[in-house]
Amino acid sequence: MRCVKALLLLLCLGAATAAQAGAQKYEPLSASVQAALSKSVSDQKPPHSSFKDPISAANWLTEMSQRLEKRIPDRDARLELLRSVHYEATRAGLDPQLVLGLIQVESGFKKYAVSSAGARGLMQVMPFWVKLIGEPNHNLFHLRTNLRYGCTILRHYLDIEKGDLYRALGRYNGSLGQPEYPNLVKGAWHGRWLYNEQVALR
Repeated sequence: MRCVKALLLLLCLGAATAAQAGAQKYEPLSASVQAALSKSVSDQKPPHSSFKDPISAANWLTEMSQRLEKRIPDRDARLELLRSVHYEATRAGLDPQLVLGLIQVESGFKKYAVSSAGARGLMQVMPFWVKLIGEPNHNLFHLRTNLRYGCTILRHYLDIEKGDLYRALGRYNGSLGQPEYPNLVKGAWHGRWLYNEQVALR
């Protein structure tokens, strides 16, 4: 009986950490694109804040921290994630709130989530990307590494699709042409993470 209970507990824990997400599909890259993406994921410490000023940083972090508190109770961990998301999204030319919506759908903010396809971490990055554009020591469960890859990949798909977010999200999830995933991300983005700085300043 104890063995059965232990097995059930392990199965429940496994289900809790498995992400319900698709996966990016391997596509051959030209040498120039591969070189550009490799340069983009080179893991260097952020040289400066991605916020335009300290007041904007304080307002955004306070607002987003409150929204994320139930999912990540530890304040320091929450702020580290939010600062990293803002930096990596801004660096890639993405809306940080869109990235938060994508993370919510992809992993539910579980840092060590693994999908059935093998995608890893917060942004559910497929391991083949490390071989394709990264370095052997890159760990996709490392917070900033995962965000750097995820944001770089989404930017790449946006460029391929000439700015069409719907199609880029479909590529990101490996479900190009199907509406469910882009709609889920858009719903999370607009329903949970949309942010108006002017309203926040009032």
